[in-house]
Amino acid sequence: MATLDDNQLGDFLKDRRAKLDPAEFGFTSVRRRTPGLRREEVAQRASVSATWYTWLEQGRGGAPSADVLDRLAAALKLTTDEREHLYLLAQKRPPEVRHRGAEPVTPRLQRILEAMELSPALVMTSARDIVAWNRAATVLLTDYSKIPPERRNSLRLLFSRPGIRASFKNWEAYARASVASFRLDISRTGATAATRALVEDLCATSPEFAAMWNEKDVASHSEGTKHFTHAEVGPITLEYATFAVDGQPDLGLVVFTPATDEDKERVRALILAAEPVR
Repeated sequence: MATLDDNQLGDFLKDRRAKLDPAEFGFTSVRRRTPGLRREEVAQRASVSATWYTWLEQGRGGAPSADVLDRLAAALKLTTDEREHLYLLAQKRPPEVRHRGAEPVTPRLQRILEAMELSPALVMTSARDIVAWNRAATVLLTDYSKIPPERRNSLRLLFSRPGIRASFKNWEAYARASVASFRLDISRTGATAATRALVEDLCATSPEFAAMWNEKDVASHSEGTKHFTHAEVGPITLEYATFAVDGQPDLGLVVFTPATDEDKERVRALILAAEPVR
């Protein structure tokens, strides 16, 4: 019966380096008694002492810092899942989520969006850049394809488009909650230069955003209710929930669902009346 030993971190490091091809990194593959990289080669790639790395594999190197773990992950060419496992073994916690900018949405995720025929759905970064959406979102919310990518941001739309503001029954409450959750999310993923520029621009162009931002409120905004009025079918209430996208920690999936049967029928009527996608 297999059991877990006391040196899981060392065993994991040894196993990962044994699976690497020395020639891929410019090291000679001759005169090697065991497969993979040598300890000193991993240490060289990670810019750490060969002695300390040997101790780490032997279970006596102490707890590595996050910076060292990231360098080891790069040196061993770990996948995202393997890097998380490394952190859990070394520090008993997952790595911090860091903002990486808008990443391509996979075809599979886009198909999931399109499968939600009556539920508008968006994929957004922690900075609130909208990187994917479905047909229902185009019909019911906004045709995001007509917005330049650099302006395709939910906070920009919320605070700069009078039509969107006028459609909300509870715009101020929704906007305040959006700003508070935005502050929370960027504190988790890191405020990049682009994010700081976004905040500065919004503060300069929207007194309401500036006032809400300066209140420094922080709160989760993962679910709730959105009341708004559509120009064609009148009042609609949507319930929304936000979900993490597995493997892409900077992305979140927001799904809006009609709150009542009447709301569902209004959404259905809008979609049926819209021109077919070409």
